[in-house]
Amino acid sequence: MKLNPFNTRIGLALGGGAAKGIAHIGVLKAFEEEQIRIHCIAGTSVGALVASYFAFGRPAESILSICSTLNLSKIINFTFERGGLFSTHAIREMIHRDLGDVRIEDADIPLAICATDIETGEQLIFRKGNLADIVCASMAVPGLFVPVEVDGRILVDGGLVENVPISPLGEMGAGITVAVDLSHVSRYPKPEATFDVISNAINIAIDFNTRKQLKKADIVVPLDLSRYSLTNNAKCIEELYLEGYNPMMKKIRRVLWYKRMNVVIYLVKAAWKLLPLKVPEIIKDLKRHALAVRNRS
Repeated sequence: MKLNPFNTRIGLALGGGAAKGIAHIGVLKAFEEEQIRIHCIAGTSVGALVASYFAFGRPAESILSICSTLNLSKIINFTFERGGLFSTHAIREMIHRDLGDVRIEDADIPLAICATDIETGEQLIFRKGNLADIVCASMAVPGLFVPVEVDGRILVDGGLVENVPISPLGEMGAGITVAVDLSHVSRYPKPEATFDVISNAINIAIDFNTRKQLKKADIVVPLDLSRYSLTNNAKCIEELYLEGYNPMMKKIRRVLWYKRMNVVIYLVKAAWKLLPLKVPEIIKDLKRHALAVRNRS
């Protein structure tokens, strides 16, 4: 529970989802149109890429122009390096081209990027360091991309531990957290081959973990994007963009309500945490009273 009920700073968490990440840009556009300031932002995998562009001052319309590069065929380079089939060099070059060789701590909006140490299984939250290196690490899907070494640690996709990175936002000063989940599906594709079975199994495990973590967010934007591709959505960029924009616009009033009612919400949550401790005793007292009445009659 929040320690400061008067804190109405908004923190936004953008989750992983490969080429479906275009929907994140629609979410950002909704905030822009309503002129609601995002005070800090965290990203994992493709969410890290979109969050980085936004944190370094790119408006949503400008970020949308990079959507063609969110197709797997355009951001991968086959490699003979150990640990994966493809390198993240194209992603690195894209960031250098658009944002420069910058550091995370230099962002206009406080930024956190999550990756996973493939040796220890530990989640690493980066708020400092070379932007391109850390984003490439956060996007390095195990088995597909070669892991990225940062400060002697071998890093891969942050989604393995926290696919929607809510946890960094509190430490970054957020009082209201908004989480965007690109993988909120009720059913997975029918497997046609062994790879499909493995893919579904991995996604089920990650999504199960994500649903538990989403309970920590104040406002969740769950998107079922199962009909879109993980690798190439070049023919439906506008449609996918609206998949994020429209649901976020519907949640905007709730964001504003949280900003106005944060103190009341805090008090209700505090009371609810105490209430379960007293409920069993109340029930016992009522039962004893009912039994006494019955015996007297």
